[in-house]
Amino acid sequence: MSIAVHWAKRRVFVTITIVLVVYYFLSASYQPYQISTVIPRTKPEDVWEFVADFSRMKKLNPTILNFRILADHGNFEHWKYTVEYDERLSHWPHTFNTAIGHYSVRKLPESEGGHYSVASTHRTCFLLGLFCLNAKGEFKISRIHQEDTYCEETVRYQCPFFFGRFCRREVEFQRQAIMENLRLQFKQKAFGK
Repeated sequence: MSIAVHWAKRRVFVTITIVLVVYYFLSASYQPYQISTVIPRTKPEDVWEFVADFSRMKKLNPTILNFRILADHGNFEHWKYTVEYDERLSHWPHTFNTAIGHYSVRKLPESEGGHYSVASTHRTCFLLGLFCLNAKGEFKISRIHQEDTYCEETVRYQCPFFFGRFCRREVEFQRQAIMENLRLQFKQKAFGK
């Protein structure tokens, strides 16, 4: 076998190996995350309307920089909208991304649990849209006890294997900030009465 053929085979082998290693580290699998809280002395409808309005999301999620509504349709029973928003990462504040979120806002019938729901899917892109990840979640809101509201958010987010801990920290930071800011928002309203 000639030296040129040997080096060509070696280059092909090295290239394939590098591609497979990069794919392994950047391939994204879905990871779950769930968080809940109780907001005392509130109506589930009030919390639901607050969470469903994306203009209020900037108060809840400190990483969102700006947004614009791309589409909006439906009625009070089932409202859908699409929003494009820019955010910075909480742990790498000089890193920005752009995301498209599709929201479905509705009160589920008693046969499906009877709770209020804000479900969404998101496509978050980095590096000028060259690298994108998906997430889906649902924010459920229901009455607990006589006058309290129970909020539960379940998120399934895509994350490359190599960035697993970083993604988890980012999701935890955002979801915990949203729940805490939501509790503070309604605590202020309760004391303002």
